[in-house]
Amino acid sequence: MRRPAAVFTAVLLLLATLAACSDEPDRAPRALWQPRPGLTWQWQLDGKVDPSVDVPVYDIDGFENGAADVARLHRDGRKVICYINVGAWEDYRPDRKAFPRSVLGGPNGWHGERWLDIRQVAVLRPLMERRFDMCRDKGFDAVEPDLVEGYANDTGFPLTANDQLRYNRMIAEIAHERGLAVGLKNDLAQIPQLLDHFDFAVNEECAQYDECALLEPFVASGKAVFHVEYAEPTGRFCPQARQLRLSSMLKKPELGTWRKPC
Repeated sequence: MRRPAAVFTAVLLLLATLAACSDEPDRAPRALWQPRPGLTWQWQLDGKVDPSVDVPVYDIDGFENGAADVARLHRDGRKVICYINVGAWEDYRPDRKAFPRSVLGGPNGWHGERWLDIRQVAVLRPLMERRFDMCRDKGFDAVEPDLVEGYANDTGFPLTANDQLRYNRMIAEIAHERGLAVGLKNDLAQIPQLLDHFDFAVNEECAQYDECALLEPFVASGKAVFHVEYAEPTGRFCPQARQLRLSSMLKKPELGTWRKPC
């Protein structure tokens, strides 16, 4: 039989442990947002966000907008997606010097941008983790990782489809570890392999290239497809978009505030 003194000591140790645990911050993961098909949205990557558009979802630049901008949209009842480029280096971002020259490839057609060597996951993962930390810390609900189909472009590196699958799954994992939903941007050919890893899709110009049907697996899984066209008139793509339950609108390529939804 345990002696009373030993019991007393054990109780003290238990109380001390409980007190220490109560002082720790709540680390329970927040519920992951799952955007459903048909949600209307605004996509504004040109400068600070204009919060005047009455839609439930905003997709805005993660660097150009701060926690106060996200909080303002949340007060208005909106969910907010953090745009982050994960496939190319940008010479105008504050973390540009953190990228070693070994991962920088050829230009991607946008001023000041160069493709990244996505095979170098050990180098790129911590850089992307810090970017997604920023999205989380500013209060975003999700991330839109851009340029996740480098394998289909002339990047300056011999990237393969398997390289892209590994990298894209890593990107989704980084987002989910931070309680952020994550969207698959374009990369239509790899939807079958990536559908289970991503919570929604973001697509550009599937109607112009007659590819919108390839996005049906997302909708069938109850996941939103946020879709824009730049050149096609709404009368040409909106009927199919409504039939497929896409969240579609016409935008100008600079992605300012102007929009014409279906």
